[in-house]
Amino acid sequence: MFVEFERVIVGTSQLSVVAVTAGPPDGWPVVLLHGFPYDPWSYATVTDGLVAAGGRVVTPFLRGFGPTRFLPGVVARSGQQAAIGRDAIEVIDQLALDPPVVVGFDWGGRAACIAAALWPERIGGLVAVGGYEIQDIAGSAVPALPLEESRSWYQYYFHGERGRAGLARYRRELTAQLWQEWAPGRSFPAVDFDRAALSFDNPDFVDVVIHSYRHRYGLAPGDPAYDQIERELAAQPQIIVPTIVLDPTEDPMVAPQSIQTHRERFTRLIDHRLVSSGHDMPQDNPDAVVRAVLDLHKLTDPI
Repeated sequence: MFVEFERVIVGTSQLSVVAVTAGPPDGWPVVLLHGFPYDPWSYATVTDGLVAAGGRVVTPFLRGFGPTRFLPGVVARSGQQAAIGRDAIEVIDQLALDPPVVVGFDWGGRAACIAAALWPERIGGLVAVGGYEIQDIAGSAVPALPLEESRSWYQYYFHGERGRAGLARYRRELTAQLWQEWAPGRSFPAVDFDRAALSFDNPDFVDVVIHSYRHRYGLAPGDPAYDQIERELAAQPQIIVPTIVLDPTEDPMVAPQSIQTHRERFTRLIDHRLVSSGHDMPQDNPDAVVRAVLDLHKLTDPI
């Protein structure tokens, strides 16, 4: 459980973002970004470790999750990569965080990579769980090996209206199945899932998730507000901020890449670490995440 945490509301261009914060207000800043289908509770133990080291930890609920809401007048319920990346940098800006260390996995890893790639001056360091997560939408039509494709069944399910209806009707059953599939050989307490699943009751959850998994395959248009960002991301930009890549070794969705591959994407790659973990590394191996953040903080701390 988070130690001495509170919730703050951050206004962005499209959202009223609710973020969990912990640690001293004058602590060195860390932003933790969760993925699908998870929420800030994935980082509970990570937060404890970072607060103990003097960090000010900010963990937003992503768009479509938990108490985060769209502002009145915002029509599009976009889940595209440009939107979540822009959300992350707007939270950092609105909270006036000195360049923070940013951590992300899954959707949160994509948002963290986008923020670091396009706004490097606002990011002090990056812990990239699973490596470079910026989507190559133009290349999404190229098929992968059948075994890899089979693991993405839920994405193809969401491409049709049957999948939208299935997510709406069985959101807990479907997300629980993904938790199980993405942590092979591991068990998770029912209380952990039940706590996270409350975030999936957000009224925009289904629309945001469906749009995300259609847009990334070129099956749905994006929000015009993010067209310029999407054009920049289409170039697959390198990331120039200090980065530690954590590759999970037991995640069926993320195959570890070579250090050479990571160096092509991250021009200031500090380290590449293989970590015993399923998809939700902050939950499965919080010590590895804390250690990476502390290593980056020591590297970038001007004192």
